[in-house]
Amino acid sequence: MDTLTGTWRPLRAELDGELAPKEALDSMQLILSEDHYRVKFGREVSDQGSFVATQEENLWQLTLTGKKGVNAGRVIPAIAQLRGDRIRICFGLNGQRPADFTGAPNSGCYLVNYRREAAT
Repeated sequence: MDTLTGTWRPLRAELDGELAPKEALDSMQLILSEDHYRVKFGREVSDQGSFVATQEENLWQLTLTGKKGVNAGRVIPAIAQLRGDRIRICFGLNGQRPADFTGAPNSGCYLVNYRREAAT
């Protein structure tokens, strides 16, 4: 689990085939601890909760459970692939675990490529 922990900055994101604006990505952070996550925009936490992760070879399966914020009460399955200081995560916002890393139109998937921030 240690490999997923840290603060992650998005490099690129798309939801249902639409690219996220650079301005939104520049202020966003995903913070993963042992079993909790937080999403921040600037200093404001917009989403937080718990997550569980299992690894099968080079693919992670994540299940996020929102506790506060925009995803409170939601369970969001996801897949992730970690390579060095980068991770890509495909979130199944439709409640179904994505089969691959696409954010295609009408897929209900949110695909984000992140880079780990250096520890300060």
